[in-house]
Amino acid sequence: MSELDWYLQINLKARHLRLLVTIDTYRNLSQVAEVTHVTVPAVSKSLAELERGLGLTLFSRTAQGLIPTPYGDCLIRHARSMLTILHQARDELKALSSGAEGKVHIGMLPASASVLLTQALSLLKQRSPGTNVTVIEGTTGSLLPELWQGHLDLVVGRLPPPDTLGSFEEKELLEEPVTLVTGRQHPLARRKTLTWADLHPYPWILPPVGSILRDPLERALEAHEVPLTNNYIETLSVHVVRAHLQVSDCIAVMADTAANDATQPQPLHTLPLSLPRLLRPAGVLWNRVRGLTPSARLMVSCLEETAGRLAEKGQGKR
Repeated sequence: MSELDWYLQINLKARHLRLLVTIDTYRNLSQVAEVTHVTVPAVSKSLAELERGLGLTLFSRTAQGLIPTPYGDCLIRHARSMLTILHQARDELKALSSGAEGKVHIGMLPASASVLLTQALSLLKQRSPGTNVTVIEGTTGSLLPELWQGHLDLVVGRLPPPDTLGSFEEKELLEEPVTLVTGRQHPLARRKTLTWADLHPYPWILPPVGSILRDPLERALEAHEVPLTNNYIETLSVHVVRAHLQVSDCIAVMADTAANDATQPQPLHTLPLSLPRLLRPAGVLWNRVRGLTPSARLMVSCLEETAGRLAEKGQGKR
């Protein structure tokens, strides 16, 4: 066993990990000493002992402060991941000791998973009231890094292109079409027949540039010679879309399950114009390297069962 192997496997402690992350955050020994409630010499000594034990220089001392070397960058990245795992273990142990059954951290892509996830959470609570859940809304670009770093257990929503998955495992849950919708008061809602040209005068609510739906939607509309004017709102929030459709003549694009959600007090109108398959199915992602906790596996099972029920109701296909 080399000196590096011995130190990493035998002598590296959680306090070393916290020290690395804190130094990387503040880049200044005085600030590190202040937030860790020790003296500057004590911080300097601990860092020197760590570097000596590893046989590597982790930080360069510069006029701008402590700057990580390539060795430091590598170890800091892993230190953050290991601390996240330790925090999750702490939370699970606390939950078990208090009588709870675990906790699941879920990222949700709001434009495509609101109905699926809401009903799956209800099913989870029926089966395991002691399993608690944290849900964070976000985009693919913001949620996948959190999933990779271990801050999230699952991400639920429209599955991203396969070439972006890397170390993520995926499970397809629900194939649901994307539809064009308006409020019930919209002039087009009173038309029995409709052509693509009839959409020209009206403003839009669009998914933001860079979201997985924006480019394919623009291509589909261009194919039907429907121009996107400068009169539009961009949002991924289903709640904002619903609310604005009720008070405007906007047209929006929405997943079929959300558009026909019977629990909503103000139903929407689906325009009788068919869009091609623009996106992959709704599904769930997790980090195959980290695997799934028992609580996360139960959540996946609830998502699968919910997707089956929605498919039986005609709100999508398995």
